Order: sequence, then structure tokens, then C-alpha cells
Amino acid sequence: MEEEIMNVSVESMIALVEYITKNLVDEPNEVKLSTKEDEEAITIELSVAKDDMGKVIGKQGRIAKAIRTVVRAASVKSDKKFLVEIV
Repeated sequence: MEEEIMNVSVESMIALVEYITKNLVDEPNEVKLSTKEDEEAITIELSVAKDDMGKVIGKQGRIAKAIRTVVRAASVKSDKKFLVEIV
């Protein structure tokens, strides 16, 4: 039962990052998300079109930092830590 709750949490975090990112970029079809899980954290890897990279990162990384902050806040009640990597 606990594993099922964790999967729902991972799926909701992916959906959250996908929703935010697709609304920022010009080419939402190019948004790709994948996950890597280890003992300490679950890493959500975000990939966008080259032309949209600046929009996702933002000036001085402000938008990327904001996305990470929202994910961290949304995952407070989860057992795992969630990280967002832009690749």
C-alpha cells in the first residue's frame, strides 16, 4: 500500500513540472520528462527545445529556482526528496 502512495506522489510531481513547463515554452510538444530514483531522492529530469531553454531557466536562473521551490513545497509530505534537473 505504501508503494502505491509513493507512485501517485511521483506521478503528481511529474504532472506538476510538466504543467508549469508547458505553459512557459513556445514548443510544449518538445517537453520531455523522465525520473531517476535513488536512496535519497527522486530526480525529475526536464528536457525542452533548445530555443525554449532560456525561458525555462530564466534570468539568473530565477524561473528554474522557482520551479524547484514549487516542487519542494509540494513534496513536503512525501517520504522522498524531489529534485528537478534541466538537461
